[in-house]
Amino acid sequence: MMHTAAAPLATSDRKVDRLLAHYEESHRNPTNELIHYIAIPAIMLSIVGLLFAIHPWVAYVFVAASLVYYALLRAPAFLLTMLVLTALALAVVHAMGGLVLPVSAAIFVVAWIFQFVGHKIEGRKPSFFEDIQYLWVGPLFVLSKLFLKLRVRW
Repeated sequence: MMHTAAAPLATSDRKVDRLLAHYEESHRNPTNELIHYIAIPAIMLSIVGLLFAIHPWVAYVFVAASLVYYALLRAPAFLLTMLVLTALALAVVHAMGGLVLPVSAAIFVVAWIFQFVGHKIEGRKPSFFEDIQYLWVGPLFVLSKLFLKLRVRW
C-alpha cells in the first residue's frame, strides 16, 4: 500500500501510519519540514554521540532499544533503513574519537535550536510534548517523506 497523504494514514490500521499522520499535523509548514529534514538526523547522531561519551554500551543499549521500538511498528522498510542509519551513526561517532562529547553536544544544541525555531514558524508545539514516543517517530517522518519521493512502500 503506497502512502501519499496524512488522511489515509490517519485511518490506517497500522500504528506507524497513525503516528505519522498525527506527527504530520504539526509539521505542515515547508520551512519547518526542511528544518526537520536536517535537524532530526543531526539530533539522532548527537544523542548517539552523547550516550557514547558516557559509555559505548549506553549508546549500544539505546540504539538496540530504539530498533526494537521500530521493529514493533511492523514496517520493515523503516526498520531496515533505521538499522542502516544507526550503523552509520555509530560509525561516525566512533570516528569522532576524543571529540565525540564536544562535537555531539554542539550538534545537539544547535539542532534543537533550529527545531524550536521551526515550530515557532509552524505555530505548533513539538509532538513529543504530548507523547515522548514522537522523538522516535520524527526520524520516520523524515524517512516517510524521502520514501514518498522515491516511491518506496512502507
